[in-house]
Amino acid sequence: MTTELILHHYPSSPFSEKIRLALGMKQLAWKSVIVPSVAPKPDVVALTGGYRRTPFVQLGADIYCDTALICDVLEHVQPEPPLHPPHLKGVARVFAQWADTTLFWAAMAYNLQPRGASVLFANLPQAAQQAFVADRRAMNGGMQRLDPRDATAAYRSYLRRIAHMAEEHDFLFGAEPCVADLAAYHPLWFTRQCVPVMADIFTATPAVTEWMDRVAALGHGRMEKFDAEGAIAVAARSEPLPLVGDVFQDEHGIPLGSEVTITAETFGPEPTQGTLVAATRTRYTLRRTDPRAGTVHVHFPRIGYALKRSP
Repeated sequence: MTTELILHHYPSSPFSEKIRLALGMKQLAWKSVIVPSVAPKPDVVALTGGYRRTPFVQLGADIYCDTALICDVLEHVQPEPPLHPPHLKGVARVFAQWADTTLFWAAMAYNLQPRGASVLFANLPQAAQQAFVADRRAMNGGMQRLDPRDATAAYRSYLRRIAHMAEEHDFLFGAEPCVADLAAYHPLWFTRQCVPVMADIFTATPAVTEWMDRVAALGHGRMEKFDAEGAIAVAARSEPLPLVGDVFQDEHGIPLGSEVTITAETFGPEPTQGTLVAATRTRYTLRRTDPRAGTVHVHFPRIGYALKRSP
């Protein structure tokens, strides 16, 4: 597998911070493409075909969506140190899934109360603020958002639980970090770094901020600035990596070669359409062709995404 990693992200994206830290933990070199935080995202769509959640990772003509899958890809690129240590593989993944969903949405409902939002948007023109709110409302689809009062109570409880873990070890599951640390860290990072006026919630749990300092010390690896045009050109002159192993586990009655869509089950309902070329035990792969990017393979994890035959 080529190790020319291209991360498409933007600085204040919490899920991007999760992957930046994974790159730092593994001390990987990577190219940084900054994407817009709101639609339209024509350069993003040229590569993904519709998916516009942030971040995604590109390796040549292969596009990997969702941070859970990206972490798996980084394990293949650089196995050590592991994000999923063998003795923690199950519990770390389950914990990370909780942190990326339940913890994340409680934290963000707390973070984006009027006091936090006023800081986040302080330097944005009114039109840009309105565009951000409208964009996120569209991406929410029919998601039920937490009442900020309920979110605050839940966030405090979750911070106490994380503190109990951080008091026992340097990291949540032991002496070394793993994917659980990165997943739990990124929504808390947003509180601390992007809306610091809201960071007084950490006062009651000093073990959490001490743990956060240890996670932050992992760094972001070796970053080189790049741009979207260059990334699209990389895809256009590359061929997707060969698909190996058992590439078809049928759960839908949709054979390989079918035209399908893949859509996130919750946040970010924009579908990606293409030809189904793999449906493995853990992921889907679509082949699609773009006038600028050429033929690419777009990869999604099975968990959290819905596969349907194109109408």
